[in-house]
Amino acid sequence: MTTPPITDLATWQTARDELLVREKAHTHEGDAIAAARRRLPMVEFDGTVEVVGPEGPVPFLDLFQGRDELLVYKHMWWDGAPHQGQCEGCTVSAWHLRDAVYLNARGVSMAILTTGAWDEVAPFVEFMGYTQPWYSVRGVAEPVGGDMGYLTSYLRDGDRTFLTYSTTGRGTERISGSFALLDSTPYGRGEAWEDNPEGRPEGRHACWYWRTDVDGNATWGPTGRPAPQWTRPGAGPETTLGRQGDHH
Repeated sequence: MTTPPITDLATWQTARDELLVREKAHTHEGDAIAAARRRLPMVEFDGTVEVVGPEGPVPFLDLFQGRDELLVYKHMWWDGAPHQGQCEGCTVSAWHLRDAVYLNARGVSMAILTTGAWDEVAPFVEFMGYTQPWYSVRGVAEPVGGDMGYLTSYLRDGDRTFLTYSTTGRGTERISGSFALLDSTPYGRGEAWEDNPEGRPEGRHACWYWRTDVDGNATWGPTGRPAPQWTRPGAGPETTLGRQGDHH
Protein backbone atom coordinates (compact mmCIF):
# COMPACT_ATOMS: atom_id res chain seq x y z
CA MET A 1 0.00 0.00 0.00
CA THR A 2 1.41 3.38 -1.00
CA THR A 3 1.24 6.53 1.10
CA PRO A 4 1.25 10.17 -0.02
CA PRO A 5 4.65 11.42 -1.25
CA ILE A 6 6.84 13.09 1.37
CA THR A 7 7.79 16.72 0.85
CA ASP A 8 8.77 19.85 2.78
CA LEU A 9 6.16 22.12 4.36
CA ALA A 10 6.49 24.89 1.76
CA THR A 11 5.88 22.48 -1.13
CA TRP A 12 2.93 20.95 0.74
CA GLN A 13 1.49 24.44 1.35
CA THR A 14 1.69 25.28 -2.36
CA ALA A 15 -0.20 22.11 -3.30
CA ARG A 16 -2.69 22.75 -0.51
CA ASP A 17 -3.33 26.31 -1.70
CA GLU A 18 -3.95 25.06 -5.25
CA LEU A 19 -6.54 22.61 -3.98
CA LEU A 20 -8.10 25.34 -1.83
CA VAL A 21 -9.04 27.26 -4.99
CA ARG A 22 -11.08 24.28 -6.15
CA GLU A 23 -12.57 23.77 -2.67
CA LYS A 24 -13.75 27.38 -2.55
CA ALA A 25 -15.32 27.05 -6.01
CA HIS A 26 -17.08 23.92 -4.80
CA THR A 27 -18.36 25.76 -1.72
CA HIS A 28 -19.61 28.68 -3.81
CA GLU A 29 -21.41 26.35 -6.21
CA GLY A 30 -23.01 24.64 -3.20
CA ASP A 31 -24.18 28.06 -1.99
CA ALA A 32 -25.70 28.74 -5.41
CA ILE A 33 -27.50 25.39 -5.40
CA ALA A 34 -28.83 26.10 -1.90
CA ALA A 35 -30.10 29.46 -3.14
CA ALA A 36 -31.93 27.70 -5.98
CA ARG A 37 -33.31 25.19 -3.49
CA ARG A 38 -34.81 28.04 -1.47
CA ARG A 39 -36.56 29.21 -4.63
CA LEU A 40 -38.30 25.91 -5.36
CA PRO A 41 -42.11 25.99 -5.41
CA MET A 42 -43.99 24.10 -2.69
CA VAL A 43 -46.91 21.71 -2.50
CA GLU A 44 -49.73 22.10 0.03
CA PHE A 45 -51.08 19.02 1.77
CA ASP A 46 -53.39 18.19 4.66
CA GLY A 47 -51.48 18.72 7.89
CA THR A 48 -54.24 17.14 9.96
CA VAL A 49 -53.31 13.66 8.68
CA GLU A 50 -52.43 11.52 11.69
CA VAL A 51 -49.14 9.82 12.46
CA VAL A 52 -48.49 7.59 15.48
CA GLY A 53 -45.97 8.34 18.21
CA PRO A 54 -45.44 7.78 21.95
CA GLU A 55 -48.71 9.55 22.76
CA GLY A 56 -50.71 7.69 20.12
CA PRO A 57 -52.12 9.25 16.95
CA VAL A 58 -51.33 12.95 16.49
CA PRO A 59 -51.80 15.34 13.56
CA PHE A 60 -48.73 15.90 11.42
CA LEU A 61 -48.93 19.57 12.40
CA ASP A 62 -47.77 18.60 15.90
CA LEU A 63 -44.36 17.56 14.53
CA PHE A 64 -43.55 21.23 13.93
CA GLN A 65 -43.61 21.72 17.73
CA GLY A 66 -44.84 25.26 17.19
CA ARG A 67 -42.01 26.11 14.80
CA ASP A 68 -42.49 27.06 11.15
CA GLU A 69 -39.92 24.71 9.60
CA LEU A 70 -39.58 20.94 9.89
CA LEU A 71 -37.00 18.46 8.62
CA VAL A 72 -37.74 14.74 8.67
CA TYR A 73 -35.71 11.70 7.83
CA LYS A 74 -37.76 8.77 6.52
CA HIS A 75 -36.28 5.61 8.05
CA MET A 76 -36.80 2.29 6.25
CA TRP A 77 -38.30 -0.53 8.30
CA TRP A 78 -38.31 -4.32 8.05
CA ASP A 79 -41.41 -5.78 9.73
CA GLY A 80 -40.65 -8.48 12.26
CA ALA A 81 -36.87 -8.03 12.16
CA PRO A 82 -34.90 -7.75 15.41
CA HIS A 83 -32.97 -4.59 16.16
CA GLN A 84 -29.80 -5.82 14.46
CA GLY A 85 -31.78 -6.56 11.30
CA GLN A 86 -33.06 -3.02 10.73
CA CYS A 87 -31.71 -0.88 7.90
CA GLU A 88 -28.01 -0.15 8.38
CA GLY A 89 -28.09 2.69 5.83
CA CYS A 90 -30.87 4.50 7.66
CA THR A 91 -29.01 3.80 10.90
CA VAL A 92 -26.10 5.82 9.49
CA SER A 93 -28.40 8.79 9.02
CA ALA A 94 -30.45 8.47 12.20
CA TRP A 95 -27.36 7.99 14.40
CA HIS A 96 -25.94 11.28 13.13
CA LEU A 97 -29.25 12.99 14.01
CA ARG A 98 -29.45 12.02 17.67
CA ASP A 99 -29.68 15.65 18.80
CA ALA A 100 -31.40 18.52 16.99
CA VAL A 101 -30.49 21.28 19.46
CA TYR A 102 -28.84 23.51 16.85
CA LEU A 103 -31.71 23.03 14.41
CA ASN A 104 -34.17 23.90 17.18
CA ALA A 105 -32.19 27.02 18.05
CA ARG A 106 -32.54 28.08 14.42
CA GLY A 107 -36.30 27.52 14.58
CA VAL A 108 -36.32 24.16 12.78
CA SER A 109 -37.88 21.03 14.25
CA MET A 110 -36.64 17.52 13.47
CA ALA A 111 -38.41 14.17 13.42
CA ILE A 112 -37.87 10.68 12.06
CA LEU A 113 -40.69 8.92 10.26
CA THR A 114 -40.92 5.24 9.45
CA THR A 115 -43.44 2.82 8.00
CA GLY A 116 -42.93 0.41 10.90
CA ALA A 117 -45.82 -0.31 13.24
CA TRP A 118 -45.40 1.75 16.41
CA ASP A 119 -45.36 -1.27 18.73
CA GLU A 120 -42.21 -2.47 16.90
CA VAL A 121 -40.67 0.95 16.44
CA ALA A 122 -40.92 2.09 20.08
CA PRO A 123 -38.62 -0.58 21.60
CA PHE A 124 -36.10 -0.02 18.78
CA VAL A 125 -36.00 3.73 19.51
CA GLU A 126 -35.56 3.01 23.22
CA PHE A 127 -32.77 0.49 22.55
CA MET A 128 -30.89 2.92 20.30
CA GLY A 129 -31.27 5.76 22.80
CA TYR A 130 -32.54 8.23 20.23
CA THR A 131 -33.72 11.54 21.66
CA GLN A 132 -35.35 13.10 18.61
CA PRO A 133 -39.03 12.21 18.08
CA TRP A 134 -40.01 9.19 16.00
CA TYR A 135 -43.41 8.53 14.41
CA SER A 136 -44.99 5.74 12.43
CA VAL A 137 -46.48 6.73 9.09
CA ARG A 138 -47.83 3.29 8.26
CA GLY A 139 -50.60 3.63 5.69
CA VAL A 140 -50.08 7.39 5.30
CA ALA A 141 -49.79 8.69 1.74
CA GLU A 142 -47.18 11.06 0.38
CA PRO A 143 -45.86 13.62 1.05
CA VAL A 144 -45.90 12.59 4.72
CA GLY A 145 -45.56 8.84 4.10
CA GLY A 146 -44.57 7.18 0.86
CA ASP A 147 -41.09 5.83 0.08
CA MET A 148 -38.54 5.81 2.86
CA GLY A 149 -34.83 6.74 2.77
CA TYR A 150 -35.53 10.42 2.13
CA LEU A 151 -34.59 13.69 3.79
CA THR A 152 -37.59 15.99 3.44
CA SER A 153 -38.34 19.59 4.35
CA TYR A 154 -41.72 21.06 5.25
CA LEU A 155 -43.03 24.56 5.96
CA ARG A 156 -45.95 25.62 8.15
CA ASP A 157 -48.00 28.77 7.66
CA GLY A 158 -50.49 28.80 10.51
CA ASP A 159 -52.47 25.58 10.07
CA ARG A 160 -51.42 25.14 6.45
CA THR A 161 -48.57 22.73 5.66
CA PHE A 162 -46.34 22.49 2.60
CA LEU A 163 -43.73 20.16 1.12
CA THR A 164 -40.71 22.24 0.07
CA TYR A 165 -37.84 19.83 -0.66
CA SER A 166 -36.92 16.14 -0.68
CA THR A 167 -33.81 14.14 -1.57
CA THR A 168 -32.58 10.57 -1.34
CA GLY A 169 -29.54 8.45 -2.20
CA ARG A 170 -26.32 10.42 -1.81
CA GLY A 171 -28.43 13.53 -1.31
CA THR A 172 -28.86 12.41 2.29
CA GLU A 173 -25.10 12.42 2.93
CA ARG A 174 -25.41 15.96 4.29
CA ILE A 175 -26.93 14.34 7.40
CA SER A 176 -23.92 12.15 8.09
CA GLY A 177 -20.85 14.22 8.88
CA SER A 178 -18.66 11.11 9.03
CA PHE A 179 -18.66 10.90 5.23
CA ALA A 180 -17.19 14.39 4.83
CA LEU A 181 -14.64 13.68 7.56
CA LEU A 182 -13.54 10.47 5.82
CA ASP A 183 -13.22 12.43 2.58
CA SER A 184 -10.63 14.58 4.43
CA THR A 185 -8.35 11.61 5.15
CA PRO A 186 -5.63 10.25 2.83
CA TYR A 187 -7.33 6.87 2.45
CA GLY A 188 -10.86 8.29 2.07
CA ARG A 189 -13.88 6.10 2.67
CA GLY A 190 -12.20 2.94 1.50
CA GLU A 191 -14.95 2.41 -1.07
CA ALA A 192 -14.41 0.89 -4.51
CA TRP A 193 -15.97 3.75 -6.49
CA GLU A 194 -13.43 6.32 -5.26
CA ASP A 195 -10.67 7.66 -7.50
CA ASN A 196 -7.52 6.81 -5.53
CA PRO A 197 -3.81 7.19 -6.36
CA GLU A 198 -2.01 4.18 -7.77
CA GLY A 199 -1.10 1.65 -5.13
CA ARG A 200 -3.77 2.60 -2.59
CA PRO A 201 -6.24 -0.03 -1.35
CA GLU A 202 -8.84 -0.82 -4.00
CA GLY A 203 -11.70 -0.30 -1.59
CA ARG A 204 -14.78 -2.36 -0.91
CA HIS A 205 -18.50 -1.97 -1.48
CA ALA A 206 -19.93 1.38 -0.47
CA CYS A 207 -21.36 0.26 2.86
CA TRP A 208 -18.84 -2.36 4.01
CA TYR A 209 -18.10 -0.65 7.32
CA TRP A 210 -21.73 0.02 8.31
CA ARG A 211 -21.97 -3.36 10.09
CA THR A 212 -19.38 -4.76 12.49
CA ASP A 213 -19.00 -7.67 14.90
CA VAL A 214 -18.43 -7.35 18.63
CA ASP A 215 -14.68 -6.84 18.08
CA GLY A 216 -15.20 -3.99 15.62
CA ASN A 217 -14.42 -6.01 12.50
CA ALA A 218 -16.49 -5.04 9.48
CA THR A 219 -18.82 -7.90 8.57
CA TRP A 220 -22.21 -8.42 7.02
CA GLY A 221 -22.22 -11.98 8.30
CA PRO A 222 -24.46 -13.42 11.03
CA THR A 223 -22.40 -11.89 13.86
CA GLY A 224 -22.68 -8.35 12.52
CA ARG A 225 -25.04 -5.56 13.44
CA PRO A 226 -25.16 -1.83 12.53
CA ALA A 227 -21.97 -0.41 14.01
CA PRO A 228 -23.54 2.08 16.49
CA GLN A 229 -25.59 -0.68 18.11
CA TRP A 230 -22.48 -2.04 19.84
CA THR A 231 -22.49 1.09 22.00
CA ARG A 232 -25.91 0.21 23.38
CA PRO A 233 -26.26 -1.64 26.70
CA GLY A 234 -26.94 -5.33 26.23
CA ALA A 235 -25.90 -5.53 22.59
CA GLY A 236 -24.21 -8.88 21.94
CA PRO A 237 -23.31 -11.21 19.08
CA GLU A 238 -26.27 -12.38 17.04
CA THR A 239 -26.83 -15.56 15.07
CA THR A 240 -29.16 -14.07 12.47
CA LEU A 241 -29.66 -10.77 10.74
CA GLY A 242 -33.39 -11.26 11.03
CA ARG A 243 -34.27 -10.77 7.38
CA GLN A 244 -33.79 -12.47 4.04
CA GLY A 245 -33.60 -12.00 0.30
CA ASP A 246 -33.84 -8.60 -1.35
CA HIS A 247 -34.11 -6.78 1.97
CA HIS A 248 -30.28 -6.66 2.03
